[in-house]
Amino acid sequence: MLPQGPEIFLVRGVGLIRDLDDIRAIVLKEVSGTPVFVRDVAEVKIGEEVRYGAMVKGGYTESVGGILMMVAGGNAKQIVESVKQRVTEINMKGMLPNGLRIVPYYDRSELVDSALATVSRVLLEGIVLVVVVLFLFLGDLRSSLIVIGTLVLTPGLTFVVMNQVGLSANLMSLGGLAIAIGLMVDGSVVVVENVFGRLGHSGNTDRLKLVKEAVLEVATPVIFGIGVIILVFLPLMTLEGMEGKMFAPLAYTISIALAISLVISLTLSPVLSAFLLRGGNEHDTIFVRLLKKPYVVLLNWATHHSLSTVALAVIAFGLTMSLFPYLGTSFIPEMKEGTISPNADRVPQISLEESMRMEMESQRLTLQVPGVTNVVTRLGRGESPVDPAGYNEIDAMVSLAPMDKRKDWPQERIADEIRNKLETLPGLNIVMAQPISDRVDEMLTGARADVAVKIFGDDLQTLIDKGNEVARLAGAVRGTADVKVDRVMGQQNLTVTIDRQAIARHGLNAADVHDVIEASIGGKAATEIYEGERRFQAVVRLPERYRDNAADLRTILVNAPDGAQLPLGSLARIELLDGASQIKREMGKRRVVVGVNVRDRDLGGFVAELQRTLESKVKLPSGYYFSYGGQFENMERARRHLMVIVPITIGAIFFLLFLLFQSVRFAVLIILVLPFASMGGVAALYFTREYLSVPASVGFIALWGIAVLNGVVLVSYIRGLRQAGMPRKKAIVEGALLRFRPVMMTATIAALGLVPFLFATGPGSEVQRPLAIVVIGGLITSTQLTLIVLPALYGFFDDQKDRAEEAEMAELVAGR
Repeated sequence: MLPQGPEIFLVRGVGLIRDLDDIRAIVLKEVSGTPVFVRDVAEVKIGEEVRYGAMVKGGYTESVGGILMMVAGGNAKQIVESVKQRVTEINMKGMLPNGLRIVPYYDRSELVDSALATVSRVLLEGIVLVVVVLFLFLGDLRSSLIVIGTLVLTPGLTFVVMNQVGLSANLMSLGGLAIAIGLMVDGSVVVVENVFGRLGHSGNTDRLKLVKEAVLEVATPVIFGIGVIILVFLPLMTLEGMEGKMFAPLAYTISIALAISLVISLTLSPVLSAFLLRGGNEHDTIFVRLLKKPYVVLLNWATHHSLSTVALAVIAFGLTMSLFPYLGTSFIPEMKEGTISPNADRVPQISLEESMRMEMESQRLTLQVPGVTNVVTRLGRGESPVDPAGYNEIDAMVSLAPMDKRKDWPQERIADEIRNKLETLPGLNIVMAQPISDRVDEMLTGARADVAVKIFGDDLQTLIDKGNEVARLAGAVRGTADVKVDRVMGQQNLTVTIDRQAIARHGLNAADVHDVIEASIGGKAATEIYEGERRFQAVVRLPERYRDNAADLRTILVNAPDGAQLPLGSLARIELLDGASQIKREMGKRRVVVGVNVRDRDLGGFVAELQRTLESKVKLPSGYYFSYGGQFENMERARRHLMVIVPITIGAIFFLLFLLFQSVRFAVLIILVLPFASMGGVAALYFTREYLSVPASVGFIALWGIAVLNGVVLVSYIRGLRQAGMPRKKAIVEGALLRFRPVMMTATIAALGLVPFLFATGPGSEVQRPLAIVVIGGLITSTQLTLIVLPALYGFFDDQKDRAEEAEMAELVAGR
């Protein structure tokens, strides 16, 4: 600081480089009074950084691309819409130079909108089917309107609660709501049906009192039944990883919807019944009578031949469960995203220019496939080294036309055609994938494949040899679609090996030679130049004509401490050698990954056969070992988790049933419904050739809840008749006949609410279809077992004696 009277001045020396002339005017040295400037010994010009990647579009031009990353927990729909608005503003105002425009080549919201449209359509179709079933069973418009009130209010209130707890409306949460359509009316169906029937015998009884009694009569089994359904979905809330991200929202949505429907069924439905119902009809509808006529015959036979009925059920159960080992296993059915990502790699030493030329040809071939609208490919990496990739690594996005415009060309057929065309190109190692699933696989397991065989060891060449051997064996396993081995070697290196004796004679160290090599070939930053808020490096580098080949490198001069200038060729050996293009590690060990995509076969069976093949035919040296990842890793984790949590949940269900009946035997009677209910689910999977996946497991969980609810409603009513003094067989038959309509209604509504999933074809339908198949197939058998086998079993579990028997016992005692 410089004081000047009452003021002070800050002394600031300015010597920053402002332009190229400032660099040219820098003095390097002075010889006999003559300065030597930078411009005397070097060419000063604006240069560019080394390109590490490129983006190719449409098979004819380069483009500049960017990827927008969403913050964790963000709303994808809102974020994408905000970005679109900003992009539109930039394009309209011409904010980019030379007429450039921003054009999206992959829009995640298109998949989101399509998936939501699919599940929304299924939801509406399910509501229509449920309304039709209600009218067919009740035959009374007012009764149907009361239950429909639950069907209308519950989804709306569910959305309110979801918004409050931060649960977004996505494919799985809306799918959960669609699944719950058939469940959320169960409580209202039982309540309204009971009130409806009681009003038919009411006479002049006080109306409000009768409604109250009718509701209280079924309130306990309804509360416990719906509580059990909510309980069976708790395991889904504890899932981890990818399966947890997908199915936890489904479980939360179903639980919220069922809790709301329970409150409505015990509050609003009785009130509406008291106001709207004008005397119930004691006669069944024509539809119910048609169903009940053969049921009466079966019920009478079952109650008079209890042992035979139970034996037939056990035999049927055994035969059905014998199909279980033939069910294939998988993680989650692959959702068709409407975009294909044919990832590929070429020989490691390929140049950027050659890789771009070959990719142009690849894109032109891809665009010849019907249904393909656009292709954009990323080669190598961008400015950030966060996602490292070489010039040989290709990440493509192939956009497809909407499904209604390519009906004869489904996504699988397009992918096969693209693969056939690209396989004609030399040196291309290709794996067909999809953008989202591809990146999720890589994020979770470190490999973009359905099955990743990881080989761990120390020596790279041994790992490569074993990887190629595994790839050859995997290609022979049925179901293999694509096989890809990490290209670890094949990158040629121009190796400069320093002669330590030579550099010692001239007083040089290895670091001195390395500094010259770095500055001459790669360039070395001498200083930084500021331009406003931006800063750039001033790099010193030999002109390209002096570093173009190995011979030129040998002539690069190295300054010795004594002032001598020595050619690099006299201080080091320069030769072209094969080296590693990448070295990947996991848990501190080197690894090579063989990625395998599976098609037309279940994942579990494929991996089991692959493991047997590798264990018997691949001999690993000491210290080397296999590990399996990819979708298979997710499947195994989900399976282990469900094997622990599901038995715990069944135990909790048993405890609730014990609290309800205050009897172990009746709790056991209801629990017996679960394995018998599973029969239809297993048979449905087998005959539809669907695999036992996480969605199918969710279907079994939902099925158990519905089966327990129906069992609780039936057994509670029969037990109530028995406690009122009715003889056992009469109570069983009358209870079964009186509960026939509500049991059939709840099962039919739950099944038909899922029927639209069987025929849906949009994105997301692949994930929901196995669930719907299990529930629909399971309800067919579980309803039959509930209405036929459960009454037959009741006699073995009944804990009350008939009054006639008690009178006979009293007479015998008195006689003695």
